[in-house]
Amino acid sequence: MNGRIGLPRRPAAWRALAAVCLLGSVLAAPAQEERRDTTAARGVRITAEQERATARALAWLARAQNDDGSWDGDVGFKLNNSYRTTREGTGHAGVTALCGMAFLAGGHLPGRGPYGEVVDRAVDFLLSCSNEDGFLSRGGTRMYSHAFATLFLAEVYGMTHREDTRVRLQKAVDFIVKSQNAEGGWRYGPQAQDSDMSIVVCQCLALRAARNIGIRVPKSTIDSAVLYVVDSAVKSQDVRRYNSPGTFTYQRDANSRTTFPLTAAGVTALNGLGIYSDELIDRGIEYLNDTFERFNYSYGRSGHYFFWYGHYYGVQAMYTKGGHDWVNYFERLRSLLLSNQRADGSWPNQIGPGAAFSTAMGCLILEIPYDFLPIFHR
Repeated sequence: MNGRIGLPRRPAAWRALAAVCLLGSVLAAPAQEERRDTTAARGVRITAEQERATARALAWLARAQNDDGSWDGDVGFKLNNSYRTTREGTGHAGVTALCGMAFLAGGHLPGRGPYGEVVDRAVDFLLSCSNEDGFLSRGGTRMYSHAFATLFLAEVYGMTHREDTRVRLQKAVDFIVKSQNAEGGWRYGPQAQDSDMSIVVCQCLALRAARNIGIRVPKSTIDSAVLYVVDSAVKSQDVRRYNSPGTFTYQRDANSRTTFPLTAAGVTALNGLGIYSDELIDRGIEYLNDTFERFNYSYGRSGHYFFWYGHYYGVQAMYTKGGHDWVNYFERLRSLLLSNQRADGSWPNQIGPGAAFSTAMGCLILEIPYDFLPIFHR
């Protein structure tokens, strides 16, 4: 998209997304044994230590998978800086989707190779979570999990073209569309009147992945989401003067807070909506660079879910940006992840859904230079 964003030109925003989506059939991930040489992925050299860490983490995830294809996680919700659990240690739709994506991002396809059955079982579990209205939920999981599950099923369908996956995927996308509110955003539960950026970005990426492989997504849904994300950015003339220009707010109002994870989410949401070059993105990237160390100091060692959530979107934003910003960000983050990995291959998550969640996130971050998942592409 050319030019700077004031109020986005809606047709242009959609055309940018549609152009990306035409690549869907071309961008299917190769099998692990067919992996191309990625020793210099956009300036980042994939190290042997990085590959060993990823392999150990995937092996841990494979051992942790339940017989029904799920991974356990504590169902709950954010409460200030803590995590309020509503159901402990149950097969978790969102965590299962992230774990499944970790295998896809490592080049492991459904039904093929050493982890083919692992991925197949994850698909089967998530299909079993599909309710009549299209909501992908189990044990009280909410719109976060629905979006991650939709994203995973979209990537799987692009690789397998399983008809049962397509039918449930279209229903899941329709559920996201119906759940969008008048603000143009989404919240923890469907049909909520208010919105927040942490939920919006998940839905945007799910819709992007689905549209990539030919699932129907209304143009009006994307247009409204673009406006919501743009309106959530703190601009230099903004009345929210206690927030730094370049950040994105939790909710779209004058008193809402901004954070590292929310800013990473805002930039990545714009990318997912087909916007790659704008002052809002440039300022967001600058803020992420400036606050990287402080954020890690606050949340990194304990594996707080803020840490994993923030860097899951931050690394996508930087990978899309490319150049020095990407290389510098990833190499620093990789060093921290390698030092924090446990002896069994997992990563810690003292506050959040649990070790399967954090280990999947750690894998996805380290695997982004492998360049397998279409959702990581422009």
